[in-house]
Amino acid sequence: MKDESRSFSSCILPPSALMGDAMSDNEFTNATYTKFLNEHKLMGTRSRADGRVYLPPRPIAPETQNAEMEWVELSGRGKLVAFTIVYVGTSAMIAAGYDRKNPYCVGVVELAEGPKISAQILGVDVLHPEQIKIGMPLQAKFVARGEGDAKKTFLAFEPQK
Repeated sequence: MKDESRSFSSCILPPSALMGDAMSDNEFTNATYTKFLNEHKLMGTRSRADGRVYLPPRPIAPETQNAEMEWVELSGRGKLVAFTIVYVGTSAMIAAGYDRKNPYCVGVVELAEGPKISAQILGVDVLHPEQIKIGMPLQAKFVARGEGDAKKTFLAFEPQK
């Protein structure tokens, strides 16, 4: 039987790539993506073969199974394409202070670079969802939650100013 396991060592961005030497040691993992969020950078991956951009980042382009990927910093600008108001949230959102009396908005944002991502939508009136408009321009916002070693940065969006 032929060994069809793949090595992902070729997925590491070379120093000569667009983002410079600092990016060369960053593998395409959730841990690296989280590290970039902590630095208030919205990073995706781009296929060197066809230029498609992915967020969350991935080590392989799903359409082509091509592992020639590179990191790309995204603008953080996008538009709202879908949303809902959440009254019964996840345990993390409950810990952040959200509940039935304090609901929050979650939406799908189509970024200027093309990919879509779901995230919390801040700065909107969740008690009047009719005022939240599909197509409204949004900007990425980095939200820190927790303290000490438990502190994490999350991606959210808010209306562009």
